[in-house]
Amino acid sequence: MNVLVTGGAGFIGSNVADAFIADGHTVVIVDDFSSGRQENVNAKAKVYKMDIQDPAVENIFRDEKIDLMCHHAAQMDVRKSVADPKFDASVNVLGFLNLMEAGRKYGLKKVIFASTGGAIYGEQDYFPADEHHPTRPLSPYGITKLVTEKYLFFYKEVYGIEHVILRYANIYGPRQSPHGEAGVVAIFTSKMLSGGQPVINGDGKQTRDYVFVGDVVRANLLALKYSGSTIFNIGTGIETDVNQLFNHIRKHTGSSCKEEHVPAKAGEQMRSVISSKKIHEELGWTPTVTIEEGLKKTVEFFKSKK
Repeated sequence: MNVLVTGGAGFIGSNVADAFIADGHTVVIVDDFSSGRQENVNAKAKVYKMDIQDPAVENIFRDEKIDLMCHHAAQMDVRKSVADPKFDASVNVLGFLNLMEAGRKYGLKKVIFASTGGAIYGEQDYFPADEHHPTRPLSPYGITKLVTEKYLFFYKEVYGIEHVILRYANIYGPRQSPHGEAGVVAIFTSKMLSGGQPVINGDGKQTRDYVFVGDVVRANLLALKYSGSTIFNIGTGIETDVNQLFNHIRKHTGSSCKEEHVPAKAGEQMRSVISSKKIHEELGWTPTVTIEEGLKKTVEFFKSKK
């Protein structure tokens, strides 16, 4: 199968691209390298350095005869989306539509979409949230992910392009960037290994569902083989607060830094955890990497890069 991985030089996209190549598929990557890194790119992939908003993406679908698009390219910083919702929408909605309009012209059959299982639900009514939980995103980022999901329904109904929407919890692991607001695991790890002092926003009791990137890769492989269109949550169903995360990483890095708290960020969600019961029942997927094991692997990766 000819697979286009958008954002394929980034943290999650590059790990997924590696797995698709190992599974025998022909992989094409499109990435503008604004956050992706050349060192993440598999040598067997064909790479186009291009913004997904560029009309020239049409040529990729035409020339490479793309069967499936695995869409990971995004403006992924929640706080940046709040500060500049127009830019967020230009990338996450208009960029996506640019890809889909090109795809429908040249025989695109299916899309795997990296959505969000945290920002899309907003403050939860129940824990963990399943796929039927009301969607009440509190940020432009979450709104654009929900809008994209609705567009995917449109492209299926009107053009017959199937989709599997994967609503990710908080993904961490090797290749995650320590720069910017996204990726608290990478930020804490990088600072501790360099002798710096990470800070915890608020009291540190806000929880997230942390899932290791290797488990996410397996979900993408299953989605690639899935027949039909659906939505799956990809999470562990386990809440870990920021203080716990800090102490796990401090142990694995051997850092002696203390817990340092700063004022809480306005509007930050307090609890986020999702259920992956549906994908377990339908495809047999379950997370296999514990938070302890995953953080240890992540720290080892960062050490190897220093």
